[in-house]
Amino acid sequence: MPDFKIVISDPEAPKKLKTVKVKVQGDPDIPFTDKMKEQLELPVIKLNSKLLGELEAQHGIVVVRMRRPDTGDKVKMVGKVVIDDGVPEGTVKVSLAKLIDLTGTQELDGEVFRAPAWQIRVNDDRTNSFLGLKIGDEVSGEVLGLKNVKLVITGGSDISGFPMRPDIPGPVKKRALVSRPPGFHPKEEGERRRKTTRGNTIASDIVQINTKIKYE
Repeated sequence: MPDFKIVISDPEAPKKLKTVKVKVQGDPDIPFTDKMKEQLELPVIKLNSKLLGELEAQHGIVVVRMRRPDTGDKVKMVGKVVIDDGVPEGTVKVSLAKLIDLTGTQELDGEVFRAPAWQIRVNDDRTNSFLGLKIGDEVSGEVLGLKNVKLVITGGSDISGFPMRPDIPGPVKKRALVSRPPGFHPKEEGERRRKTTRGNTIASDIVQINTKIKYE
């Protein structure tokens, strides 16, 4: 069974993201499962309906960004919203185990915003929905739990990092003479190079698939 990392971009997320300052609390009742650890599922982030409306996160995917108290390093957590109006305003709750792993503490200040992009691994029967698709093809967002949208295939890469190109047909790997991205960024006008690339069709040895949401 293939193991795909699906990257989902939301083109309607504003370029200047609206961030809301929050108190981030670890909750021992919110699980952090093995599937979440392996990125097969998104972690749960609990917040109230008023905050979700303020963030305009219509797909229910948000980013919580924090700073580790011990090192000052920025860390973030992308997760799926579970609405709980028992959560106080200005607060989000996440798995206690995950929060301690990320920040070394059980509660801290942070900020939350609508996710402009996120990723999830797929290694079950849902991979069949992607095999054989070409760059530009569409697949139902329901495959990844997104309702009323399509996902447009925009590219991908194999385990060696060789990128899929829309102008090379089939599920192939070949050295091609290219003059533009992906896989080559010319420094001079008219410059061309022969580069190893992948064709425009998803095969079982592709490891990353890039998509964007198409709103219906």
